[in-house]
Amino acid sequence: MADIRGSYDELFTAVPSALAELLDGGDVGGSVAVFVDGEPVVDVWGGFADAERTVPWERDTVVGVYSVTKTMTALCALVLADRGELDPDAPVVRYWPEFGAAGKEKVLVRHLLSHTAGLPDWEWPVDELYDWATATGRLAGAAAQWEPGSAAGYHSATQGFLVGEVVRRISGRSVGEFFAEEVAGPLGADFHIGLGAEHDHRVALTVPPPGKDEDYLASAPGGGARASAATGLRVRDGNSLRWRRAQIPAASGYGNARSVALVQSVMACGGTVRGTRLLSQAGCDRAWEEQFNGDDLVLGMPIRWGLGYGLFGTTYGWGGWGGSLVMIEPESRMVVAYVTNQMREPAQDQRGLNIVMSAYDGLTGLRA
Repeated sequence: MADIRGSYDELFTAVPSALAELLDGGDVGGSVAVFVDGEPVVDVWGGFADAERTVPWERDTVVGVYSVTKTMTALCALVLADRGELDPDAPVVRYWPEFGAAGKEKVLVRHLLSHTAGLPDWEWPVDELYDWATATGRLAGAAAQWEPGSAAGYHSATQGFLVGEVVRRISGRSVGEFFAEEVAGPLGADFHIGLGAEHDHRVALTVPPPGKDEDYLASAPGGGARASAATGLRVRDGNSLRWRRAQIPAASGYGNARSVALVQSVMACGGTVRGTRLLSQAGCDRAWEEQFNGDDLVLGMPIRWGLGYGLFGTTYGWGGWGGSLVMIEPESRMVVAYVTNQMREPAQDQRGLNIVMSAYDGLTGLRA
């Protein structure tokens, strides 16, 4: 059986066992954390940080979590909204006047957060993702593909620039700086949007699915409901230094399960974790406000979108390309986070869901 390190409450033994099964089944490495009331009841890791399986996955190994980063960017917007500096119902042009080009004057901030703004595709070279002014300028000049709010289409690469530019216009700081100073710093969370060179030695590079190489392309979990003009993102792009250094707030966040669970415990615990208050309860509840319920044009499947999070029954959260996931259960004040460097084909990847279900086994015992 795979060697699982870390600590866990005996009620939650199903969680490290689930991680061990994944590693025994061929996965390279990963970490899992379960936080209840802002404290870890599971904090475990195992496997290797490299495809060659020569470097052990350590306590402080970090990995690119791709679209799990969206939950961090959403939190930044919710913090500003809670302070009264950002109105989700305001037109985006109130904060970002140039965004009104090509008839987008009626796009609201909440449309950006809920994937209903009509700008789902990154249609330009991947290289332009690495320059903030270029990326946001492209999106400001683009026309919406549908009437804002009338449909949803997952804004895979674009959402972070859209929300992040609003954060920047209001705060005067990049979303990476805002997150570091207002969220990660106060919480002591090892999560980064834009990773400094001093952390490079801790990074576990993404490993393509079995049988694939670094030219493996990103695809929607549902296989996509329509032909997309989007520029393809490859594993080699996500593993590049340029990607690591850039602030791509929809997809270029780095952390481990512990840091993901700690940050999102803010949402699970009414805005306060370990004595640090980032949001009011009302500010947290905004994430629950349903913005869309129906078939997502890009994902090709039914989904409910809140303000920055996917809504799933009594939980909310999101997953990332390659398998990483965070799920928030406010009723139980629980967060489950799973991060991995091992990709699988999206249509066959149930790993995160299985980890979440194993955590519920422990929660049942905790409530007893």
